[in-house]
Amino acid sequence: MIPPPNVKQVLHAATSTQLPRGQSLGSLTTGTGSLVNSNQTSQTAGPGGPVLLQDFHLLDKLAHFDRERIPERVVHAKGAGAHGYFEVTGDVSGLTTADFLGRVGKRTPVFARFSTVGGESGSADTARDPRGFAVKFYTEEGNFDMVGNNTPIFFIRDPLKFPDFIHTQKRDPRTHCKNPDMQWDFFSHVPESLHQVLILFSNRGTPDGFRHMHGYSSHTYKLINSQGAVHYVKWHFRTNQGVRNLKAAEAERLAGADPDYSTHDLFNAIERGEHPSWTLYFQVLTEEQALNYKYNVLDVTKVISQKDFPLREVGRMVLNRNPENYFVEVEQAAFSPSHSVAGIAPSADRMLQGRLFSYPDTHRHRLGANYLQLPINSPVHPARNQQRDGPMAVSDNGGRLPNYEPNAFGGPSETAATRDVDVTARAEGALARHPFVLTDADFEQPRALYNLLPADEQQDLVDNIAGNIALAQPAFQASILPHLYRIDKGFGSRVEQQLKRAAHKL
Repeated sequence: MIPPPNVKQVLHAATSTQLPRGQSLGSLTTGTGSLVNSNQTSQTAGPGGPVLLQDFHLLDKLAHFDRERIPERVVHAKGAGAHGYFEVTGDVSGLTTADFLGRVGKRTPVFARFSTVGGESGSADTARDPRGFAVKFYTEEGNFDMVGNNTPIFFIRDPLKFPDFIHTQKRDPRTHCKNPDMQWDFFSHVPESLHQVLILFSNRGTPDGFRHMHGYSSHTYKLINSQGAVHYVKWHFRTNQGVRNLKAAEAERLAGADPDYSTHDLFNAIERGEHPSWTLYFQVLTEEQALNYKYNVLDVTKVISQKDFPLREVGRMVLNRNPENYFVEVEQAAFSPSHSVAGIAPSADRMLQGRLFSYPDTHRHRLGANYLQLPINSPVHPARNQQRDGPMAVSDNGGRLPNYEPNAFGGPSETAATRDVDVTARAEGALARHPFVLTDADFEQPRALYNLLPADEQQDLVDNIAGNIALAQPAFQASILPHLYRIDKGFGSRVEQQLKRAAHKL
């Protein structure tokens, strides 16, 4: 069986088609490789006659053009990406068997994609929105994806609510316009979201480009070492360019003047040789510490205090090469928290568990059943399994080897030669829908965040959130205000006063 080329070889071959100005790749051909003697004029029956159905070049060209667009991502549709590397700078070999984290100095190729969440592919980079922060590590043991955001938390903690939440950030099914009523109605009914809402309406909701923001796993993951010991961990990518955010007025101005502001900024910085970098840190807890912590470490609406569990340096990610073709390398990049390697495992975080299914499912919808064969998604060493056929099977499709296992014909089979360590984790209880109970703990961290902000940023938060709530109907304004008072009485009062002033101006 001839192994397919790895991702680096394929992408290098793809970029080698660019020639200096004045040189040519040669004659134009159809998709089947036949020479094209005219690319300007269709075949017709006489100078004024109809176009002929036999003109394959015309039909081939139009039919492909009609199919140039694939479904855009339901979320994270607008984004930019770049290639680079990750280098280990801190020894964490005692925490995990993951080979790419195994020794100081080890480098692993990466591809990172940054994005907004709610907007369509043509929306503005500076919209008030969380930012996606996804990194694909091309490790020697398979691909590992860290799929996070620029915030350490999220709006909800149960995946059953996710489609509903996203619908509130999209377009009204009747008007096809964004509708503030939808989101404030949802937030008032799901107050666990308010921690993230405060981050969103602070200046952190409009980062100054992708280079000047942190990245987080948000979820808690497990690390497993060679003895089978389990530690819980949160991933923190801290920007080495410094955090910079935009004021609301500047973000709005850029949305009109340069809607691709963050995309330009990332691309141009790399072209100039100003390679952005992030330092990766872990927050590490033992199983006992996780079990006894004051907050549920599996609740993605909560942070783990860095005072309680300080950051531990792990390595440095550097982005030093721009894509040569956006569609091939950025639009077709497919990330999922279920793309993992030995030594790293998901926790029982409900939202994370939902994403383990949802992400590959959407990739199969957008890119097809063989999305992992695309060069940007393929591992360094070719995959060997019994998966066959389906649309766009661009590898050798397993060649002559059997498509079942076990077999006696030399096909790939399971092996004990793996770095996976068997870990017994107990899961027991009544099979039921166990709801989270809203408590004051859900308001403690938003309260701490509000009080942590400097006075000028507190005012920006009040202005931003009141200005958006004012766009909703009075009934939805009234429903959200009690929650804001529960966060902090002064905060709720300031927002309410802003709303009253806005009402008087109408």
